[in-house]
Amino acid sequence: MLISGAGLAGPALAWWLGHHGFRPTVVELAPALRTGGSAVDYRGPVHLGLLQRMGVLEALRAVATSGTAMRFVDERGRRLMEMPPDFAGGDLEVRRGDLSRVLAGASGDRTEWIFGDTVTALTETAQGVRATFRSGGEREFDLVIGADGVHSTVRRLAFGPEKRFVRHLGHYVAGWDLPSSGPRATASPGRVSWHYNVPGRLAAVGDDGAFVAFSAPRPLTYDHRDVAAQQRLVRERFAGLGWEVPRMLAGLETAADFYFDAICRVDVPTWHRGRIALVGDAAWGATLGGMGNGTALVGAYVLAGELAAAGGDHAVALPRYQRRMARFARRAQKGGDTTGRFLAPRTARGIRLRNTLYNQPWMLRLTMSIADDRGARIDLPDYAAPSPAAA
Repeated sequence: MLISGAGLAGPALAWWLGHHGFRPTVVELAPALRTGGSAVDYRGPVHLGLLQRMGVLEALRAVATSGTAMRFVDERGRRLMEMPPDFAGGDLEVRRGDLSRVLAGASGDRTEWIFGDTVTALTETAQGVRATFRSGGEREFDLVIGADGVHSTVRRLAFGPEKRFVRHLGHYVAGWDLPSSGPRATASPGRVSWHYNVPGRLAAVGDDGAFVAFSAPRPLTYDHRDVAAQQRLVRERFAGLGWEVPRMLAGLETAADFYFDAICRVDVPTWHRGRIALVGDAAWGATLGGMGNGTALVGAYVLAGELAAAGGDHAVALPRYQRRMARFARRAQKGGDTTGRFLAPRTARGIRLRNTLYNQPWMLRLTMSIADDRGARIDLPDYAAPSPAAA
């Protein structure tokens, strides 16, 4: 069984497949597991319960970041509004690189890892799927799973072009490392990220580096692989702003870990086609605010469990996987539909309204309860672990 993608969904799926007796292969375009990236979170008993069953919860707690308060300030650094650490950090927050390392390490010798390569063609045969790799090789697998994110290669090859499934939600985000992240003249106990708004734009700095968001009602044209062009877009959008923005933009010159993408939503009506299936952001992604990391963990558990329960029969397992996951995944991803408008309201009035609302304790309680509810409303079977034929 081939899994494309070694971000978050891929290693989690590999662990559960190995647990059920399968022998997965993971292929990843990057030359190694990514070590950087922003923090990601898990929340509620469903997420934490699965991590406990995988035996990785304590290892993740050992590298947890303890959450980060989001403090919105004016140009002089005066506090306007603040979101508590568990708003973005949930019950467990860890850096993306630490999470990938722990999940991949837990798979032990049950998984084959291939780095620096990717699939370029997929052809179903009578017995499986023949995968052609960029390196020139070909191999046949019983199943191929796309766990390769919003811009999934497997989805493009097997289901159709990205534009059919990915919807732009009106904003872009970027993040990068800085030598010293916090505002120069501000000190505060605990982890805090400082956020500064002007209409349609947000600039933020914290322990995780620099982060920006900006409004763009229509999709921009740029090459996803051209980092210099993406950085140029960021400089153009934030040129002339005060506060910490000049220092942030100067840090682009030496940034070792840069991320840029649209805030978007993935909607794939059917997550499986023959012997090819999707999991995580490739199937139901939301760039920010959609609990993508936790939902990917649940999806990995269900997909592997249904394959085990069906004795490896994909024709039985894959429809069951989608039926069990669909409502949960769609409910979770709805949280990402308003993320851009929350981070970077397009008008000064919108900024004032957001700050006023979220300074009210009742609004914070309501927001947190909705997030907790989205991450908990699924009844997960306790899958047995039969011994299927190695895939």
